[in-house]
Amino acid sequence: MTTSGRMRLLTDERWALLAPCLTRSTGKAGRPFADHRRIIEGIIYRYRTGIPWRDLPREAFGPWQTVWKRHRRWAADGTWDTVLAQLTAKADSINGIDWTVSVDSTINRAHQHATNTARPETDTSAATRRSKSETPATGGEPAGHAIGRSRGGLTTKNHHAVDGNGRPLALVVTPGQVHDAHALTLLLGDIRVPRLGPGRPRTTPEALLADKAYSSKQVRADLAVRGIRTVIPERADQQANRKRKGRSGGRPDSGHRERRNVVERSFSLLKQWRGLATRYDKLAIVYRSAAVLAAIIAWLRG
Repeated sequence: MTTSGRMRLLTDERWALLAPCLTRSTGKAGRPFADHRRIIEGIIYRYRTGIPWRDLPREAFGPWQTVWKRHRRWAADGTWDTVLAQLTAKADSINGIDWTVSVDSTINRAHQHATNTARPETDTSAATRRSKSETPATGGEPAGHAIGRSRGGLTTKNHHAVDGNGRPLALVVTPGQVHDAHALTLLLGDIRVPRLGPGRPRTTPEALLADKAYSSKQVRADLAVRGIRTVIPERADQQANRKRKGRSGGRPDSGHRERRNVVERSFSLLKQWRGLATRYDKLAIVYRSAAVLAAIIAWLRG
């Protein structure tokens, strides 16, 4: 039975763009997977509604185990990241990416079903905490499953780098207590848009827009080395220090700071999926892959 209009998000036009990116996915013994569209609709439906996997309507999406296993497998082998890379490559080939990139993060509460896993003992050493937190979910399952303790309790933080139109180019998941500036290197390292023709993938934005959480001498220096124009407002103490130094203090960043709201709009769309607004997944790579799937839908919308 096909999915009803209310349950379906992939229109024929969107599926025509998405389907070629999945042609190499195979099941056991090299047999091609069947019902890609139906399975992906089931994955999307689960995260849009936030229901348990076992409650997926069988008549619409088939056995829930099949839907879950397909998503889990694609999360582990990087299929979702490959699809996102192909879509961004197509957009870049027609100059469809605004390389004025905005970065920010949002905190999502972890449900008790996501937190009943073994995690490293809490270490009060700042160096130890930082080394654990900087293990990105893109490189495999991090030690603490990207769940940390912040003011909101047990939380996960989603870090996004979006183009000038608010479409995600890179996504990193960390524990909720990780400072935004500490995850910036990981986030920028995740930006990688392949070329359809010859040439290296593009990894460097023209400009980086961010809020005061990213305002530090080290961040500005790192961006300057990479030739990225910085548009980050200074904190009050940094402004005072710069003025105190006179000419040697340099000038404040200039640029379109009002354009930083595109990343906030990206988070607004992300949190319309209840399974992302609240984390129910035990594994960070599975949760992050669902966020990548939401980014894929954003690129399919154009």
